[in-house]
Amino acid sequence: GGPVFDPLALRAVSIIELGPIDQVSFAVEDVAAALPAYSALFGEFTVRTVAFSPEHVVYQGRPATATLDLAFGRSGDLEIELVAVVEGDGPARDHIRRHGPGLHHVRFPVEDLRTTRDAMEAAGFTVVLDGVTARGSLFAYLGAPATFGHTQFELIQHQT
Repeated sequence: GGPVFDPLALRAVSIIELGPIDQVSFAVEDVAAALPAYSALFGEFTVRTVAFSPEHVVYQGRPATATLDLAFGRSGDLEIELVAVVEGDGPARDHIRRHGPGLHHVRFPVEDLRTTRDAMEAAGFTVVLDGVTARGSLFAYLGAPATFGHTQFELIQHQT
């Protein structure tokens, strides 16, 4: 993590007005192996494999290639996501290396990703990963100041 929030940074974050999260994501080493435990808690999951391509995704400042196994379930209005990096590199793999499997990020839908991302960076967050999904949605993962431990925050601007 980075520095702990100072009062000025806390004020900067409170002004952003992110709204409610719509997803909680867990980093896992192997989606198939993790599914029995997570299904017991959250019910049925849908599994799919996606690929990052360097023309669409930047990770730690460099174009990125990765293959991910993803599983999606629900808890009320929240989407529950499991992420395993099968090939390449990504935030979930780094999270597992540093902290083991578990809660990785929460996601906020936003109207204007660039403006929100810039405001969060000004408040002390750092962009870890950003890009465009296969469906055309813009996204960014941000590392937080140490106040939040190792939990990351995802912003997504859904394609309308």
